[in-house]
Amino acid sequence: MENFDKENKYLRAKERVERLRKFYSNLTSYVVVISALALINYYTNEWRYMWFLWAAFGWGIGILFHAIGTFDLNPFFGRSWEQRKIKEFMREDEEINKWE
Repeated sequence: MENFDKENKYLRAKERVERLRKFYSNLTSYVVVISALALINYYTNEWRYMWFLWAAFGWGIGILFHAIGTFDLNPFFGRSWEQRKIKEFMREDEEINKWE
């Protein structure tokens, strides 16, 4: 049982590291690409119309939602909510099975 708990913790930690890696990779891509678009924008029209902001805004919304999922910032249906519900359902199942 102890090995199972350790393995379970390891797998959860590994999953979390993978989510963090994907988020930081996405954030790095965002910074590099938006910076390149800003440079192109500057050299083509010298900020007369800052069209790169449209891309920055759109992709930024995606980054925001990715951060909410990665760092468990959703107060309603985050990972802690999932864990509470799983434990609640397991307790209910134990109660039902106890009476059968």
